[in-house]
Amino acid sequence: MRPGRPLLLSAWPGLAEALEERGLSPVGAAPDPAAGPPYAASYVAAASLAAAAQAPPAPLIIAVGEAAPLAAAVGAAQRAARRPPSGYVIADGLMPQPGTPSRADLRRAQNPDLASDHDEPAQAPSGYDTEPLPPTQDWPDAPCGYLYTDTRHAPCARKAALRGWPVKDASGTVTPADLAGALLSLIEEM
Repeated sequence: MRPGRPLLLSAWPGLAEALEERGLSPVGAAPDPAAGPPYAASYVAAASLAAAAQAPPAPLIIAVGEAAPLAAAVGAAQRAARRPPSGYVIADGLMPQPGTPSRADLRRAQNPDLASDHDEPAQAPSGYDTEPLPPTQDWPDAPCGYLYTDTRHAPCARKAALRGWPVKDASGTVTPADLAGALLSLIEEM
């Protein structure tokens, strides 16, 4: 797959710079749970504004961690702005799911081991984990892949593989350059 310009929904330190060193100029948007409710809708709007400022014609949406379940909503916003996504990479996170589940619902359905010991930010405000996420319809609408660097996310990776998505185990990566290499390798498989 030849990706469009990446729309990086991530807080992974150094990844944007490592992608730039490899010839990709990502548009960045990191989740901010402190933005206030509705948390998910605020994040989708912020990511969409970041993308609009750079106007990538066919963004590759790379959604990491807490941003991962919002990839479909960000993709829908990009389609509405006439920038249909060229693909999606879900990394170390839960996958979007039809309906309006909460993050807690997704954890119980997709990765029960994280339901009690999940990686929600410690500073997340009350209601963050239980608010309904934006509706997900007709997704995925482009090729998808799953990347994980933490073996706690292996159950979601298995679910992605069952959907026919390419999956990359990058649990041995230690540097942003390694992570960028694993990500680009996954994108080639999509």
